[in-house]
Amino acid sequence: MTIYNFSAGPAVLPKEVLQQAQAEMLDWHGSGMSVMEMSHRGPEFMGIAAQAETCLRELMGIPANYKVLFLQGGASLQFSTIPMNLLRGKKSADYLNTGEWSKKAISEAKKYATVNVVASSADKNFSCVPEFAEWKCDPEAAYLHITPNETIGGVEFNWLPDSGAVPLVADMSSTILSRPIEVSKYGLIYAGAQKNIGPAGLTIVIVREDLIGDVLPGTPTILDYKTHADNDSMYNTPPTFAIYIAGLVFQMLKRHGGIAAMEQTNIAKAGLLYAAIDSSNGFYHCPVALHNRSRMNVPFTLKEAAFDGEFLKQADALGLLQLKGHRSVGGMRASIYNAMPLAGVQALVAFMNEFAKNNG
Repeated sequence: MTIYNFSAGPAVLPKEVLQQAQAEMLDWHGSGMSVMEMSHRGPEFMGIAAQAETCLRELMGIPANYKVLFLQGGASLQFSTIPMNLLRGKKSADYLNTGEWSKKAISEAKKYATVNVVASSADKNFSCVPEFAEWKCDPEAAYLHITPNETIGGVEFNWLPDSGAVPLVADMSSTILSRPIEVSKYGLIYAGAQKNIGPAGLTIVIVREDLIGDVLPGTPTILDYKTHADNDSMYNTPPTFAIYIAGLVFQMLKRHGGIAAMEQTNIAKAGLLYAAIDSSNGFYHCPVALHNRSRMNVPFTLKEAAFDGEFLKQADALGLLQLKGHRSVGGMRASIYNAMPLAGVQALVAFMNEFAKNNG
């Protein structure tokens, strides 16, 4: 039986990447060492890290005046690291509130800055993204923070707000590498790796050079972006194995046509799953506004919550795993990141259609 893992994170990894890592597990390229055993300052791992950065730069078209940092602590640590680094003498920052991860970022930023919530969809149960005309941005803000995809609520938007001279900061933990973006439009992009990049333990920060080097007084050395930029992400021992796997994922994406090709697959997968929901005559329901439906995280409810247990039981028996929705919202959630093959979504849709037929 083929297993399809719809977990929101840590999430499915590409099979060919796992197979390559398996083949190299005990002896990386004749070195006699596993990557997990290597010194992070040795020539072998330094080469692995350099190749991973070069490949990511090529994939995303990252300009030369941006630093790529391989960090730890998850995206959640960035919620406080960002204001520590990006306030740069200012007292306030703008934040858009579109769901649970936005709320967490706002809560942490309030410890260091006056937070101006430019708009919120809380009154709509975070089912959409407020129109830009409704945003109340401050042209004097240190930066504007957005979460382009809310993993829990399944709300995504791909248009860029006009922030003027205010640097745009984006939490792309669940959308990075899923569609092309223009990096130069952002001041800083950050992402936990465990959804579209690799295993948990690695966080990637892409930051414009002119935004680093002026931290809040008292900022720990290890939370200063300049510390890591000046040391090629080797100030302390980085998450070496996670960087290695990420590099393999980047190479795989390049072999398969890059991010533009990946986007077309993601469009097809999401379209197939949403079509199954919308054509179920109300047996399934997606609470997200049509124009803000995520390609990565698809939440849905069943006609009656009483069906939830049996739905999950039957899905598990078929190898369709981790479909239970987040505890804060309930229902179901299928996370269909880059590494989820089209066949996985096809198998899920076939099961959903059959379950609705038998229980409708």
